[in-house]
Amino acid sequence: MHLNYHYFKLLCPAMENILQGRALVNCFSQNKEELIMEFLNPASNSFFIRALLLPSNTCISFPENFKRSKKNNIDLFTELIGKKVDSVHLLSFERAFYLRFDSGQALLFKMHGSRSNILFFQNPGKYPDTVFRKELSDDLNIEINDLDNPLDLSERKFLELEGNASKFLPTLGKLPRAWLKEKGYLNADLSEKYKLIKSVLALVESPLFSVIKDADKYFLTLLPVDTPLETTTDPIHAANLYYRHAVVTSAFEGLKTKTLKALSNQKQKTLNYIEKTREKLNSMENETPPNQVADLIMANLHQIPKGVENVVLFDFYRNENREIYLKRGITPQKQAEILYRKSKNRKIEVEKLLTNLAQKEGLLGEIEFQYEEIQNIDDFKTLTKTIKSENISYGKKENLPQPPFKKFEFEGFDILVGKSAKDNDELLRRYSWKDDLWLHAKDVSGSHVIIKQSSGLVLPKTVLERAAELAAYYSKNRNEQYAPVIYTPCKFVRKVKGSAPGAVKVDREKVIMVTPGGPQNH
Repeated sequence: MHLNYHYFKLLCPAMENILQGRALVNCFSQNKEELIMEFLNPASNSFFIRALLLPSNTCISFPENFKRSKKNNIDLFTELIGKKVDSVHLLSFERAFYLRFDSGQALLFKMHGSRSNILFFQNPGKYPDTVFRKELSDDLNIEINDLDNPLDLSERKFLELEGNASKFLPTLGKLPRAWLKEKGYLNADLSEKYKLIKSVLALVESPLFSVIKDADKYFLTLLPVDTPLETTTDPIHAANLYYRHAVVTSAFEGLKTKTLKALSNQKQKTLNYIEKTREKLNSMENETPPNQVADLIMANLHQIPKGVENVVLFDFYRNENREIYLKRGITPQKQAEILYRKSKNRKIEVEKLLTNLAQKEGLLGEIEFQYEEIQNIDDFKTLTKTIKSENISYGKKENLPQPPFKKFEFEGFDILVGKSAKDNDELLRRYSWKDDLWLHAKDVSGSHVIIKQSSGLVLPKTVLERAAELAAYYSKNRNEQYAPVIYTPCKFVRKVKGSAPGAVKVDREKVIMVTPGGPQNH
C-alpha cells in the first residue's frame, strides 16, 4: 500500500507540516531512476525527499541526510531552486499528489507503479513543461485537474453497483481486497458487504503502519497484522521503513541468494568434473596399455597372416590367448608403432588429468569456504566487499560471446571446427598458432578445422584421420563415400587481403583420403 491513495491521504498532511515554508535548494539525479530533493529553511535541518522510480519497485522515502556524489549527477527542475513550498495537495482518490510553490509552480508526483513519473508545471492549469522520465511521453499531455477522481461512497451508490467493491472503491488495493475476502465479503449479502467496506475504510484512515513480508516480497500495509516486521504510527517513518526493507534489505537478500546459487552451481560443476575425471582415470587404469598390445604384435609377427583384420595371439602378460584387432590397410609393424606412440601420449594424458584433478579438488575446497563465508554475512557492505575480494563469478554464459567453432576432443587433442565462412577467418586469426595443424575438404566449400598441438604430445595418425573425417563431414562432400582433405601447419595458411570470408592461400599441403564422419561417429 506504499503507492496507495489511502496511504498518501495520511502522508501528504505530514509532508506539508514539514515542507511548508521550506525552499528547494537542491534537485538532482545521480542514478537513472532516482530523484533527490533537498528542502531547507534557516531554522532547521535539511529535509530530503528521495523518489525511486524503478519500474520494478517504485517508492518514496525521506532520508535524514544524503551525500551527493562529485560526478555522474545532473541538476533537474532548476526553475524551482530557491522557491518555497506553499502546500502539498493530494488528488482525490488518485495515486498522485503535488507540491505547490509560492511562485505558483507545481511538481506532481504521479505514483502509478511501473509508469510512475514526476512532472514539472510552470502553470498548474496547463500541460507539464518537463518530466523526469522522458520515455513516458504521454505524461506531457496530463493536466493536474484531470487526475482528480472524486468518488460517491454513499450506500445508495454501493447498492447501485450491486456491491462490486472494485468499481465502488477502485483505490483499495491488493491487501485491503484480500482482507475483505478473508472476512467473507464474496458470500455476504449487500448490507453486510457495505458494513465490511466501511470497516476497511475506518481501518485505513487511522492505521498502525506495518511492514510485512510475504513470498519473499515486502509490503507496507495500513491494516492490522499478526506478525509485522516493524510498525510505526508516523507515515514518513513508515515510508523509510518500507524503503529499508523493500529496497536495501531486498537487494542484499537478492545478491546473497544469487551469489550462493552461483557458488552452488560452480560446486556441482566441479564435482561433476572430478567424478568424470576419476572415472576416466579408472577406465584407463583398467584398460590394457596400448604398448602391451604392441609388444604382443611385435613378438608374434611371424604368426600374423598378411591382410587379416583380427588374430588370436598368446598374451604373455595375462598368460592366456587373446584376440587382437588389426587396422585395415596398414602392416602389423605400423600398427605396433601407432600403439607405442599412443601409449606414450596416454601417459602424458594421465599426468595431465591428475594435474587437473588436483586443481579441481583444490577449487572445490575454495568454493566450499566461499559458500560458508557468504552464508554467514548479514550486511550489504560486507557482502559486496567479499564478493569483490574473493573474485566470485556468476558465470552468465548468455553475456559471453560464443566461440566461432565447435570443439571436439579425441585422444587428448582438441579439434576445432569453424561454424561459418566468417567464423573460419576468426578461427584462423584468433584461435590458432603456427604449429597447429589446419585441414579443409579439398576443392569444395566447408569448415576450416584446426588440430591444437599440445606441448610434448606427438600427433598420432588416428587424430589426423579423425580431424579429416570432420573436415569432410562439415563440407559439401559430406555424403561422399570417400573424400580428399588437405592439411598443413597453420603457418602455411594465410588470408589474402580483400578475399571472400573463409578464403585462404595454402602452401605445402598434403592430402589424406577419408570417409566423412560427424560427431555421432565417435
